[in-house]
Amino acid sequence: MLNSRQRAQLRGMANSMDTIFQVGKGGINDQLVIQVKDALEARELIKMRVLETSPITSKEAANNIADSVGADVVQVIGSRFVLYKESKEHKTIVLVK
Repeated sequence: MLNSRQRAQLRGMANSMDTIFQVGKGGINDQLVIQVKDALEARELIKMRVLETSPITSKEAANNIADSVGADVVQVIGSRFVLYKESKEHKTIVLVK
């Protein structure tokens, strides 16, 4: 579980990141969950987006995906959201205490 200082640190890091996945009209499927899990292992922090055609909101998508992959929701703003999960093999982000 992230504390507010860690969340703020990760939000700052995510500002300059590009969106790497989108949730569209198909919603969240197994393939997307696998891709997100792999991306989090490689990068630890990812930014995603929910398209207008999606049947779920960005907050619902963030929570569903985070639950599926064991990640933390860092932030949800509009149609975009940021997820964090500590990597086992490629740890690069050092969180403040």
